Amino acid sequence: MRLTTYTDYTLRVLMYLGLHQERSATIREIADAYGISKNHLMKVVHHLGMAGLVDTVRGRNGGLKLKMRPEEINLGAVIRGSEPDFFIAECFDTEHNLCVLSPNCALQGVLHSATNAFLEVLDRNTLAGLLQRTGPMPPAGQIKSAPVRLRRARKQLPARPASTPEAG
Repeated sequence: MRLTTYTDYTLRVLMYLGLHQERSATIREIADAYGISKNHLMKVVHHLGMAGLVDTVRGRNGGLKLKMRPEEINLGAVIRGSEPDFFIAECFDTEHNLCVLSPNCALQGVLHSATNAFLEVLDRNTLAGLLQRTGPMPPAGQIKSAPVRLRRARKQLPARPASTPEAG
């Protein structure tokens, strides 16, 4: 299962605000701390404000603060609200599913169970729990952005086996 960058940034914003509850933070500050685009965060913060998770105040003395206590912010609900879908295989998308195995495929049920188990774990966790297990923020600019870490991790994965030609 893989979450979108949008969800990653959503969680990062909530964690940053949770770690700095004593004051307001700015989008620029959060972007600099994580080494990510301010423009991407603007969309994320807008969504978090519309969802009632973050208070946003515009202007010179404006900023962002959590609107709810961290123990009231459920990770499962946040992730469901930020992910467009949980289509981990073609058969999950009933409108565009072209897989000929779908009507009788046991894998679909297994994947549904795995997705449900993934979400159940998230439902048992709150932002407060994350914050208790998270250390202090490194200084701005010392956090590597997600795409760089992801590229490095992919380089370390073993190569996929070559596909075999179909028997005919």
